[in-house]
This record gives sequence, structure tokens and C-alpha cells, in this order.
Amino acid sequence: MISDSDCRSWFSAADLLTQDATSRVALIGAPLGLGSITPGRCDLAPETVRAAMKRMSVYDLETETDLSPLRVFDAGDIMLEETQPVEALIPIVEAVRPLAHEHELTIVLGGNNAVTRPCVHALDPTLQRVGVLTLDAHFDLRDTDCGLTNGNPIQALLEDGLPGAHVAQIGLLPFANTKKAHDKARAAGIHVVSAGQCRSSRGMAIAGRALLAIERLAERCDMIHVDFDIDVVERHAMPGAPGARPGGIAVQDFFDATRLICAHPKVRSVDLTEFDPSLDVAAISALTAARWVCEVLAGFQKR
Repeated sequence: MISDSDCRSWFSAADLLTQDATSRVALIGAPLGLGSITPGRCDLAPETVRAAMKRMSVYDLETETDLSPLRVFDAGDIMLEETQPVEALIPIVEAVRPLAHEHELTIVLGGNNAVTRPCVHALDPTLQRVGVLTLDAHFDLRDTDCGLTNGNPIQALLEDGLPGAHVAQIGLLPFANTKKAHDKARAAGIHVVSAGQCRSSRGMAIAGRALLAIERLAERCDMIHVDFDIDVVERHAMPGAPGARPGGIAVQDFFDATRLICAHPKVRSVDLTEFDPSLDVAAISALTAARWVCEVLAGFQKR
């Protein structure tokens, strides 16, 4: 039939987006650009990721995963133009909280990493029942005395009252962090796994480490937010991430971990942060981000 012709129509990952608010999964953009230690245009990321999703199919031939039955409620973008991180807490919480309450999984397209703090608050205002997993090259434990930035959302959450034992961080890189931050993580009881520990795990790559971290958090918490800071990926595969470094994790390991993480029923929200489209080369980072959305959905479909 003509209607089934691939040359006449292309059903892409972007076609999964819908205005049907009854969908099990929701997606919202949080284009926060101000407050970055390295100034850039992370505010362009949500629009860029949606556009790149048009180039992704909905079928994974390796696992025979078909995303076509899924639909994702697209709630648009939060108005964050000229908004500093300290001012972004309320608008992001007010936008994400109802989505997280009404949908089984909420995808937040940042924006810089300062969006993570309000996403966690949106899940649990008390911060006592929520866990946080980060895939990140950095601890994000910079001091807050000079204000909120993309370099201190975890520190800010600890100061807000989040128990350190409710935090796990995977993919941390050498020469991208300070001894002070490492000491803070130890003192707070944060579960820390470096990128090197993932590589030397003999069969337990980052996906396996992520599963252990999720299970550890699930024992303590009723719900989990996962921050996927895209600078955790090896820099040559992520030119659009200003914080990416040589020695980061392989992009396929990033995808494998994403799918495994999002299969866990206690993962209620995820964010993708630190993608700056103005730095991208040949759409490498944009396509990686779009593939990440597909992996999130493939993991969710396993629930």
C-alpha cells in the first residue's frame, strides 16, 4: 500500500511526540542557559534535540525493540529566558511536578546542569524520599557562596537537605575535579564510581555499575531522578559539550547505561544537560542526544 511506503513517509522518533496528556511518558524542555561556568548556548538544546529526533527511526534491529506503540506527551518548553539558576527553581518545579505526578516517566531536556536541582525538588519537596544518580564527569560540588551555577547542583541539594547517601555519581574523570570536591563526596556518603573504575570492571562496564547504583538507591528511596550530563561522554564523540574531556566514557556505554537505568520502575524523571548546540560539529552531539531519547524510551518500554 502507498501509505506504508518508506519513500513516501518516514516515521521518526519525533513522531512519537504528541499533545495527548494521557501518555505514559512526558517530555519538557528546560532551556536554562545562564549561570554556566563556561558561557554558552545550552538554551538551544531542547529545540535542537527535537529536530534531531526526526533523523532517528523507532526500531532497534539489534534487540528488535520497536518504539512505535509509545507516545510521549510534549509539554513544550519552560520560559527561562534571561533566568538565573536561583530564579529557575520555582518555574521548573511548577512545570515538572505535575508531569512527574501524572506520568510514569518525565524527560527533561536541559539546559545546563543547574536544572537538576529543581527536577529533584519536583519529585519530592522534602528531599527525604528521593534518590539522585548522576552520569557526569564532574562532582558538581562547587561551593555555593558565589551563587548557584551549573557546577554546584549536587552541593545545593545537599545544603537543601538531601541525604548524601541518596546520591550516586558515575563516570567522574581525573583532572576534571578537585580534591576538595572528592573529600566532600566522601564526607557526605555519596557513592562514587570513576570512569576508570567502569573501564576496569571486567565485564561490569558503566551499565553494570549504573544498575548496582540504582539498586542501592532503590533500597533507600521511593523515587529516583537521573541526571545525564552529556559531558560524561568521551570528548571526541561529544564536541557539543563544553565540559567533556578526553578519557570520558564511550558513547555506546552511555547508551547501554541509559537503557538499563530507565527500565527501573523507581526512575521517575531524567534530565539531559550540558549540550551546547553552538559548539557542535556535523550534528554529532545532536544525534547522540536524540539517540539518548530513544534509549530512554527503549528502557522504559521494558518495564
